[in-house]
Amino acid sequence: MASGNSVINTHAVSRSGRLLGVTLALAGALACAANPGRGAPPGTPQPDKFLFDRGTAALDEKKWLTAREFFKQISETYTQSPFGPDAKLGVGDTYLGEGTNEALVLAINEFQEFLTFYPTNSRADYAQYKLAMAHFKQMRAAQRDQTETMAAVKELEAFVPRYPSSSLMPEVKNKLREARDRLSQADYLVGLFYFRQRWYPGAIDRLNALLKLDPEFSGRDGVYFYLAESLIKVRREAEALPYFEKLVQEFERSEFLQDAHKRMTELKAQTQAKQPS
Repeated sequence: MASGNSVINTHAVSRSGRLLGVTLALAGALACAANPGRGAPPGTPQPDKFLFDRGTAALDEKKWLTAREFFKQISETYTQSPFGPDAKLGVGDTYLGEGTNEALVLAINEFQEFLTFYPTNSRADYAQYKLAMAHFKQMRAAQRDQTETMAAVKELEAFVPRYPSSSLMPEVKNKLREARDRLSQADYLVGLFYFRQRWYPGAIDRLNALLKLDPEFSGRDGVYFYLAESLIKVRREAEALPYFEKLVQEFERSEFLQDAHKRMTELKAQTQAKQPS
């Protein structure tokens, strides 16, 4: 019996050993596939360029981790490489591509460091734009906290005077308008809340401040309308009429147009009725 048990135990140990070996081999293969940190093949004429090209190809394929490892090898192994600045931008782009909150924080750090280390680099405008976009991607709905929206506006506003000739300017201005609209929408919702709560002085103050701060707000038709309505509620009809007129003049399409025309007609009729015959 002892001999039989010994054979069985030997086979079990042998089989366990083979399973362990296969498991370790698979783990090693997966690690190699996930981590291309083996560097350029021996004898490669320009190993830093090789790594950069491989990283760029992986980035284009949205293989964020693979691309990041290639780019990081350049900064860690070839510290004087001319591809170093672009590789650092590549690392930032991989984090931006991942898009998680944690990755976006890391992206911000990469782009900020680039601007610190390479402020006169020909791609500094790109770094500034991507820094802004890392905040932009974290913007929350208008009803929520606007800290990241304010950060995005700050970085986009910094871009405009700093890189006036950049080819990225049209996109920067579009994103800046979108970010400012988000902030203004948040203020508009507060003003609308005051209006619905019948606290008209609060609505007037908030909506007036919004127009002064952001006169190009895309949703200012609603601002004009509720500001004018609030002024009517506190018997300041003469001040209300110009806002209805602005709404009609500046917007060919608006959910408030019909009511604005109606209000204008009423206010003008009231004004004429008050005039001596």
